[in-house]
Amino acid sequence: MIKNTLIAAMFGLITWLFLGYQAIDKENTLVIGGPFEFTSQDLSKDGYIYARMQVAESLFEVQPHGALKPKLATSWRVSEDGLQWTFPIRSDVNFHNGERLTADSIIFSLTHAMTKPGVLNQVPFKRVYSHDNQVVVELLEPYRPLVSVLAHYSAAILAPSSFDDEGNVVDILGTGPYRASVIAPPHKLNVRRFEGYWGAVPMIEEVHYLTGHRAESRALQAQSGQADLIYTLDPASIDLLQASDNLDVHSESIPRTVLLKFNNEHRFLNNKETRQAISLAIDREGISNHIVRVPGSEAYQLFPPSLADWHLDYEDTPQRNLEKSRLLLEQQGWNLNSEQILERDGERFALKLVTYADRPELTVISTAIQAQLRELGIDIDVSVDNSSAIPAGHHDGSLEIALVARNYGTISDPLAILMDDTKSFKGSDWGQMNWSSKDLDTTLHNMMLSDDEGYKPLAQEAAKILADEMPLIPVVFYTQQVSINKRVQNFKFDPFENNYRVSEMYFAQ
Repeated sequence: MIKNTLIAAMFGLITWLFLGYQAIDKENTLVIGGPFEFTSQDLSKDGYIYARMQVAESLFEVQPHGALKPKLATSWRVSEDGLQWTFPIRSDVNFHNGERLTADSIIFSLTHAMTKPGVLNQVPFKRVYSHDNQVVVELLEPYRPLVSVLAHYSAAILAPSSFDDEGNVVDILGTGPYRASVIAPPHKLNVRRFEGYWGAVPMIEEVHYLTGHRAESRALQAQSGQADLIYTLDPASIDLLQASDNLDVHSESIPRTVLLKFNNEHRFLNNKETRQAISLAIDREGISNHIVRVPGSEAYQLFPPSLADWHLDYEDTPQRNLEKSRLLLEQQGWNLNSEQILERDGERFALKLVTYADRPELTVISTAIQAQLRELGIDIDVSVDNSSAIPAGHHDGSLEIALVARNYGTISDPLAILMDDTKSFKGSDWGQMNWSSKDLDTTLHNMMLSDDEGYKPLAQEAAKILADEMPLIPVVFYTQQVSINKRVQNFKFDPFENNYRVSEMYFAQ
């Protein structure tokens, strides 16, 4: 009885937050809806939401075309040996509590960030110090993507008074055009215009972010006008929203790939021929045309065209071929039993596939893959869980297969992401699991030392190794769908998903 009461209360709270929500001053408040919860003010865990809402800023920012632009730093210099980097700091920046931004305050913030899990941990720091209001970083060895790492949300800069004595963030005080006014994890974050911002002060006074897991609920909020911007729409809602007089729908390819993540040490999955057989059984074109409804989005490699250095120019893409799939599996000792399920040494080829509903198309794609692999004789049990179940299963070893949407542009240079993926055989939360390649390790190491001219050939080599070995199997390239209320003017979209760019928008008069 108590359990049912708690469930009802929680459902009522979520309904109030997301369906019955109204901004107090709607005339100058922009409401954003998205699928992902946040749980803290810890930038290593939830910094993405504070970066997107323009509360916290980093030394550099990624531009929509992928180039890096100075933000709190004004430039960068690197020594010929690649071991010393110097970052002059802006002199006209205040934190939200009025404290002045200095090189020392940046070092204080970065030092705390280095103690947390995240991308900074892979940088071979020797020491970091200040000199004439410049941050100087000395490295133990060259690390080419340092500037890209410093643009990441986990490296955003907070005022020293944001931290308690144990280094926990207790009051998130950044330098952005908006400052946090209401932080109510896991569903609500309100921010208010920061009048002392060092750049152009925003025209929109308040911005509210609300989490809503159900895609249909978010679509209803868009249609009713309760939300101005809704991110991550499900394909089924697109036609309905496009027909609404008060809405526009923005669709744009982003450097995110929907892929199958394998436990490559699993006895059924521990050779590349089996993974190739599974890949050949997937009908990517059907998924692209009929599920995500973006023709041409099928992915036969991990890196989308927007990451041009890493994207392979295939002459012939490996289309679906069940006959070749069956032959590859027969060579591995698999044969169909009386139930038309593959069997080897008395074991059925049965696996559990975990995915999450935060990205609504993933559950539908999972069901399609389940049916397609059943044609081959593989029995897939689909489990829809929280997104946190993927890294949890990775760490405890229970994960067999997962369908995820992975952003290879989280750091503008994928080299940093791949270095994190390959730092151990176990892999990374959203990258490969229980797999390594000496050839890939060597290629990535050489990229760290390469000049600009040598970078692309090595990136192509790394991409080809991953395409051949298939520790991860790409399915489709991701297209972000956003509904925009027509009262919002000058909508800006960040394909790298780092910034909602609300400070550049305004309302129609």
